[in-house]
Amino acid sequence: MAASQFNPGERDPLALRPEDCNRGHACQFCPQEVECQLDKALHEKSLLEKRLADIGQVVLVMANKGGVGKSTVTANLAIAMARKGFRVGVADADIHGPNQSRLFNLVGHKVKLAANGLETPGCFGDALPEPVKVASLAFLMQSDDTPIVWRDAYKHDFIHHLIGSFDWGPLDFLFVDMPPGTGNELITLADLLEGHPTAGVLTTTPQDIALMDSLKAFRFCEERQLPLIGVVENMAGVTCPNCATEFHLFPNTPLEKVLQELDLPSIAKIPFSPALAVASDSGQPVALETPDSREARAFAGAAEACLAYARAGQLEAGEQELNYLAKASVADMLANPELLPEQFRTGPEADALNELLKAEQQRLRNQG
Repeated sequence: MAASQFNPGERDPLALRPEDCNRGHACQFCPQEVECQLDKALHEKSLLEKRLADIGQVVLVMANKGGVGKSTVTANLAIAMARKGFRVGVADADIHGPNQSRLFNLVGHKVKLAANGLETPGCFGDALPEPVKVASLAFLMQSDDTPIVWRDAYKHDFIHHLIGSFDWGPLDFLFVDMPPGTGNELITLADLLEGHPTAGVLTTTPQDIALMDSLKAFRFCEERQLPLIGVVENMAGVTCPNCATEFHLFPNTPLEKVLQELDLPSIAKIPFSPALAVASDSGQPVALETPDSREARAFAGAAEACLAYARAGQLEAGEQELNYLAKASVADMLANPELLPEQFRTGPEADALNELLKAEQQRLRNQG
């Protein structure tokens, strides 16, 4: 077998090139993957970084137990936030039961692969200030009833595709419909989003067994230092269609006691409602169809809590940057421009700051 000649100091012809291809999707979707000689790991990393740089607050809608209305809460939260004029996306991370395609009337929809990545269809743009962008594994499957039989390695890859390969564009909020449990999907997302503005919303029903499972998700968030905005109480009462009397299907006292002990706010109480179920099944969520209904008002309250949390985080980050600028010496900033906050390194702000620093440096020299 002939041996290739490689002289020290020359570029190894078999080495991966560090350049990025600038494609907006992962290598697995690329027809040139087999012969590509670029650094694939670098591409995957930079792809995620670019996506997240354009995404504001990420909200993970969680529940350790299935069947408590997580998907319904996610869809209606997203629509309630979009009604406020924000750019919103919904990422369906429930691999084994992706339901957002039905909630957004996209059953049977198939996405296209473009230079910027996998298509994220915009929904309800005629009724909202900005359409809600949706991404789901359902868009990549042959039919809605195709079972997903994947080991963890495939789940790990899809979660990366969900954030990195789908073309989200600029978003103010990304709501993630999480699967039940605290398994691979949640761990992967927690790792991927570390350092990015991320918080959770717990969804539960009043039964003891649902509450017990929700507390497991709460403990996970504690261990991972993932902030929780609050709890959405689903099926929190029902109104009799005959006499209009309100009553609880399940005892509500244990839930209220536990939330008080954990200092977790209840940000919405969603009634057990046939209208909510019918609207979800028809692909016209109640927050869109009947915005003045009791159910829609409850989701609007939850969206307001998410907005307040995101704004508080932005204010805190701004205060930290101002404190840094106030405490850092001019000499330090001139000597180490990489220590400056990102927005002061490029663009008009950077030019203005550079002129101010130069003037201050000259003033210090004159004093010396």
